[in-house]
Amino acid sequence: MPPLRHLALVLAALAGLVVSALPSRAAPAERRIALVVGNGAYAGGPIPTAANDAGLVAQTLQAAGFDVVGARDLDEESLRRALRDFTDKAAAAGADAVAFVYLAGYGLQLENEAYFAPVDARIATASDVPLQALRVSDYVKRLAALPLKARFVVLDAARTAPFRLTGDPLAGGLPLVEAEPGSLIATNAAPGTVGPAETGPYGAYALALVEMIREGGLVPAALFERVRLRVAEVTRGAAVPWSASRIAAPFVFLEREAGAPSLAGFEPPARPLGEIGAREAYAACLARDTLPAYEEFVAAYPRDPLARRVRAIIAARREALTWRRSALANTPEAYWSYLARYPRGPHAWDARRRLSALAAAVEPPPDYRVLTYDVPPPLPEEVVYVERPALLLDDPAYALPPPPVAFLPPRPTVLVELAPPPPPVEAYLLPTPVYVPVPPYVVAPPAVVPPPNPALFHNLHARTPDGPEPAGAARLAPVAGAVAGAALGAAASRVALPPALAQKAALRPDPRGAPGQIPRPNGPAGGPVGGPVALRPSLPGQIPAPAGPRAPGPNPGQAVPPGQALPGAGGAPLPAVAGRPGMLPGQPPAGRAPGLGQIPPAAAPPAGPPAAAGRPGQPALAARPPQAPAPAPQGLQPQGVRPPISPLRPTQPPRMAVPAQPPRPAAQAMQPPRMAAPTRAPRPDDGLQRMRMEQAVRQQAMQQQAMQRQQAMQAQQAQARQRFEAQQMMQRQHQEMQDAMRRQQAQAMRQPQMMAPRPQPMQPHPLQVGPRPTPHAPSPGRGCGRPGEPPCR
Repeated sequence: MPPLRHLALVLAALAGLVVSALPSRAAPAERRIALVVGNGAYAGGPIPTAANDAGLVAQTLQAAGFDVVGARDLDEESLRRALRDFTDKAAAAGADAVAFVYLAGYGLQLENEAYFAPVDARIATASDVPLQALRVSDYVKRLAALPLKARFVVLDAARTAPFRLTGDPLAGGLPLVEAEPGSLIATNAAPGTVGPAETGPYGAYALALVEMIREGGLVPAALFERVRLRVAEVTRGAAVPWSASRIAAPFVFLEREAGAPSLAGFEPPARPLGEIGAREAYAACLARDTLPAYEEFVAAYPRDPLARRVRAIIAARREALTWRRSALANTPEAYWSYLARYPRGPHAWDARRRLSALAAAVEPPPDYRVLTYDVPPPLPEEVVYVERPALLLDDPAYALPPPPVAFLPPRPTVLVELAPPPPPVEAYLLPTPVYVPVPPYVVAPPAVVPPPNPALFHNLHARTPDGPEPAGAARLAPVAGAVAGAALGAAASRVALPPALAQKAALRPDPRGAPGQIPRPNGPAGGPVGGPVALRPSLPGQIPAPAGPRAPGPNPGQAVPPGQALPGAGGAPLPAVAGRPGMLPGQPPAGRAPGLGQIPPAAAPPAGPPAAAGRPGQPALAARPPQAPAPAPQGLQPQGVRPPISPLRPTQPPRMAVPAQPPRPAAQAMQPPRMAAPTRAPRPDDGLQRMRMEQAVRQQAMQQQAMQRQQAMQAQQAQARQRFEAQQMMQRQHQEMQDAMRRQQAQAMRQPQMMAPRPQPMQPHPLQVGPRPTPHAPSPGRGCGRPGEPPCR
């Protein structure tokens, strides 16, 4: 009994251990989301590879299990909404999610901040940058604040910007930034430098990024190290990408199965750089991409031709570190210290702008405190590389020696010869390149949650269009280079638009596409493109056209005669026209059944069994009426079955049909009708005519909308004019009221003065009347001047 008891306890303990170990061994579900934007349609300087690069990166991320949304050529409003929607999506993805952002276009820097320019940016001064472009750090910090497993922000935007600024210039390239915890940030060129102009269908940085993701088994830091080596090799040193990674969680885009060949190419050396040779040492310091590594190379090989190239990289990196230290301090002393080191540096005008914002003088006082930096001041031979807004490593003025030829194994041939994708036919839609399958030993990690469109994720090793054709797929003819190759996977690998852009694209009547493309009718984004089948290759899910020669179709640009209504107007069926070229009398159009809104054919003497209409391999639609014994013209093939007629438009009753007549001679039957074009083929596809009618309806609707907008604008102007006149009238009334009040006040002040008693005028004192004293007046009692008296003297 005791042994059984001990055995039961041991089994219970083992069961508990197994149960407790199960949750720890179960890998959490990893959801991957990505936003890919390719802006190339800039008015000042288009980028021909931006949209193609974005489409290629988006397709590779789809194969790696990312739920990708992307778009091309976004204006400011659309770009802000796409980034805001993506950050909201990342917030709801969960703690085990991985977010990836790829932006291709023009980047700018202002006061130690990186900006991404939309295609409608109009930047004339430095103050326009925060208003017209998007500050990248806002979205980087937003992603860093979310509980995600990893975050990637890739800026393929360090290019020479085409904006012509008036006044103080901007520093070129992108600034040196630090990655947030759990994040990786990468640029196509080192801080303070710009990449060269691209000449191929794809950019060197996008191709290198796609190549290294397809290798499998690379952690983020090692992957972007190899991207840097590949780009430096392909561009012959003209571009040196940069990256900073702080991702601690284990992550790989794709895995390599057990037994797969080891990764060939560069491996970090274990010995000092001075002991491995200049060529290997240059590759090692380029892979590390740190200032100490570059300085170690110059100290070990000061007279090597590559030392000049490394000194140029050191000068740009040292200046970027000095400016970042000054910008983070953000004090007048810090900016004075920067100007003391780099009076004509790339960020000298940024320092002066910041001094002006801080209300400080440009010239420092003699006793200011110099900021302490972690890097020494530039050497005399380095100053020449930092006296321009940005450093171009392939500038002929510097005459830098070319780097070594190769650092890594050659690129796969399928990527070297990758054809450009066909131009998209819808607004904002990214191009879809030919999918190149990954090697068979590269697989997706098992913990990745399949994306909503898992076609590529579940078919990583799908064969290319040049290989054996999948079962049931029609053989595609090569049209315009890579159209046939891209058509096989276009529907499967199509990148979805962000929700806000999908609604905007559906309302856009005439999307921009390649010249000569057929505009699609109004409908939801992603719907089928209208038009004849003969004008474009077959797409997945489309009924292929029968083999054999085709008769020439009608001229798409042929105008309709005046007074004649467009065929198929309002969705009405196109009636069969008897006697048009290539059609026998009484014969209905090929591939149609009589009675589908057509005029019944004229009766003819029976000459054989009725012919069955329809496609090869499909049941006949209906029995044809008897036809004339004349042979059918060569080269005429059925064009397909017309769409069913809407029940809202009933067909014409038989009583409206033309009475049967005897067959006319062949010469007379072959004459075209008066209203028909002489070069029309038998029974052309009605889709083109219907599309023309719908396009005319859309144009009329657009004109009406334009008239309504003009009327609304005129009404607004009239209202504004009325408001202005009313405002002026109110101002006049107010002025008159003020004048009246002033008059009343003046009158009130005068009234008390009028009522007060007036002062009497002063009367002069009356003169005293009396005898005028005389000096010799007579004595009293004696008069003078009287009768009988002596005269007065």
